[in-house]
Amino acid sequence: MSDEKCTSRNIPLAIQREVRQRCGFGCVICGMPLYEYEHMEEWAVVKRHVAEEITLLCDQHHREKTNGLLPKEVVREADQNPHNLKAGVSKPYDLHFQGEKAEVSVGGNVFTCHDKGHGTAMAPISVDGVPLIGLILSDGHFLLNVVIFDEYNVPLLHIKNNQLFYTTEPWDIQLQGTTLTIREAHRKILLEIEFQPPNKVVINRGRFLKNGVEVLVRPTHIFITNNSAFICDSRAEDCYGGLILGSHEKHVTGFMSVQKIPRYLGDKAQALAYEKTCVQELKEKKLEQLLN
Repeated sequence: MSDEKCTSRNIPLAIQREVRQRCGFGCVICGMPLYEYEHMEEWAVVKRHVAEEITLLCDQHHREKTNGLLPKEVVREADQNPHNLKAGVSKPYDLHFQGEKAEVSVGGNVFTCHDKGHGTAMAPISVDGVPLIGLILSDGHFLLNVVIFDEYNVPLLHIKNNQLFYTTEPWDIQLQGTTLTIREAHRKILLEIEFQPPNKVVINRGRFLKNGVEVLVRPTHIFITNNSAFICDSRAEDCYGGLILGSHEKHVTGFMSVQKIPRYLGDKAQALAYEKTCVQELKEKKLEQLLN
């Protein structure tokens, strides 16, 4: 990148992404996924944005460096061997959820449940007995569980009972404010999830894969590629299952249950064309409702 002097402290987005990728998407010292961009040489001195000179530090380590408690040499050494790249996974981060009611919105479809006093569980999306999105209410605690696999069933992200972990394999991972975004490639989102403590989660975009089943989440709907199922404006309350796909060892009910679902074989052009048709019809229907 250019080392010319610049007047803006705002780091260009392309450089931010390059730094995130190099640093393993977390503080280079402790791996915390909540981080700040830090010029290893002070901005006031260099007044330039060069990816190799910028690193990621959590709030604590950033303050320690600024106050002189964390030597620059230690930061540079950690930048060369970031915590998350050594571990292959991020440091666990606790999400703060609680309450007697939980709500998960997936592509505009809403799943809610209430704590009935004996540990209440709900799986908005489950494939072959594996809840890809799950929630548990027990003793005033709302425990969120999410797992994202790649096409080879390798887990890329896992939220286990409110603890967030992710691998360093995806192209880009960004936790900005309350929104976690994972990208497979430029402008190709694998997951966008917004945490709304104390008791709500919103998933606007996502690609959920497991054993050849593909569930696409868009802001207005859910689309199952395998059988071209288009799901919008649905609501499930206090039932165990939402989308129950494939074989489950124990019988599980949901607002949509498909045991014998065809497996994804790679060619989905026809299915996606059908999805576009459904989206257009949905837009026309909503426009008609507004006009009437």
